[in-house]
Amino acid sequence: MIFVTVGMHTKGFERLLKKMDEVASTLNEEVVMQIGHTSFRPQKAKWFDFTTEAGIKEWCQKARVVVTQPAMSILDAQEQNKPVIVVPRLKEYDEVVDDHQLDFARHLEKEGKVIAIYDVDKLEETLRKTYSQPVKLVKDRRLVNALRTYIELIERG
Repeated sequence: MIFVTVGMHTKGFERLLKKMDEVASTLNEEVVMQIGHTSFRPQKAKWFDFTTEAGIKEWCQKARVVVTQPAMSILDAQEQNKPVIVVPRLKEYDEVVDDHQLDFARHLEKEGKVIAIYDVDKLEETLRKTYSQPVKLVKDRRLVNALRTYIELIERG
């Protein structure tokens, strides 16, 4: 199962969800999406608006791979030893006020913590390749806690 989560950001993330819904019809795998404040309603994937933090962790545990924005769910997925594909929200699409997610995605990709996608048209190909991608786990709890605090500050705006 592929789990897609866009968090609680007040802006929608239609670019990711529309592409993921399109890709869902080409995969021989269930796709479940947490769509947040996005107005788009998927037709080919299962979806829900919001859940609790425990709910996100449960979905991450069930997933083969997690697709998300650079946010808290990265840590939830990594704690479950799941590969993470990150698609940053971009200012040019009015998905965020600045490109901090782009910078964060690049940093995490460079560190080997995530697989970053900057063009949603590459999503299907990347999902098919994640079977062989190793997951680099976060071992140091201080790093996890620091990242959690940093991401929470960013998400609050």
